[in-house]
Amino acid sequence: MVKLGILDYAQIDEGSNAQVALQNTISLAQLAESLGYERFWMAEHHNVPAFASSSPELIIMRLADATKRIRIGSGGVMLPHYSPYKVAENFRVLEAFHPNRIDLGLGNTIGTPIVNRTLNENKKSKLNYEQSIVDLTKYLSDQVDENHRFHGIAANPVITTVPQMWLLSTSVKNAKMAAKLGIGYTFGLFPLAGIDKLNIGIQAAKTYRDEFRPSLFMPEPKVSIAPFVVVAETNEQAEEYAKSLDLWLLGTDNFGQLSEFPSVETARYYPYTKEEKTIIQANRTRMVVGDIENVTAQLYELITQFKADELLLVLLIPGLEARKKAIELLAGKFN
Repeated sequence: MVKLGILDYAQIDEGSNAQVALQNTISLAQLAESLGYERFWMAEHHNVPAFASSSPELIIMRLADATKRIRIGSGGVMLPHYSPYKVAENFRVLEAFHPNRIDLGLGNTIGTPIVNRTLNENKKSKLNYEQSIVDLTKYLSDQVDENHRFHGIAANPVITTVPQMWLLSTSVKNAKMAAKLGIGYTFGLFPLAGIDKLNIGIQAAKTYRDEFRPSLFMPEPKVSIAPFVVVAETNEQAEEYAKSLDLWLLGTDNFGQLSEFPSVETARYYPYTKEEKTIIQANRTRMVVGDIENVTAQLYELITQFKADELLLVLLIPGLEARKKAIELLAGKFN
């Protein structure tokens, strides 16, 4: 059976605010748990006014405290900005409080130029991405040996369990890295527009499975796929919701033009240019849109193509109640 997960952004709906958005995220995680979802992850975004998910680690602790069974994690921590040692410490604390429930999902998106400069102020250079992940695995498993440049150090607290580790990626190269390190692999269908990514993703998933080496973090390969999903009780309603995502994905002014996630009404009356309409059409390759029957059929096709073990659903739908309904509809088909 394919397992379900959610990647949440703590989106600030039009007319709402950040405090409400974060409380909404707690409600969604609790609902997902009650409906049998496997995991609930928080994205990391900086300087995006409509998202309150700037610090996934802090939100993860709050979500884990508010739930009992569902796995809670990051989707993902943007590792190029941070010390692997500090990330290991953060996630060991999380894992100590909530053993066998924490996921450490990793990504390497550096964000906009100003975000990258601000998060890396005064740094002379950045650690190689693969080396950063290797270091993380060593810190989390107490395997920093004498050949490591920082041998003799431990990531505290030292505990007996480890978080699951996942690599979020859109490339075959990173699929190979995830396989070599024995961690989970999530292929992002949502980050980029274009048809080629489907073939790249299928190849990446196959390569990952073929080259996987078991580890302390994962004994066997696990592949998840992450599309934008806009589902409602009718195709017509889903199309209305998708218009909000269409507008959002234009990303005007580095996603700074809209201080809140747009409502259907705002999206409906937005004065789109010809160029923007072309971008919207291309972005639809990143989405699965429709009523539950149509969405289920599309998702099962992707599952078959990728031989996926899990779906990581990105539900950027306007309004808390609409997102809750989507979670319920999907659970009814998959759980």
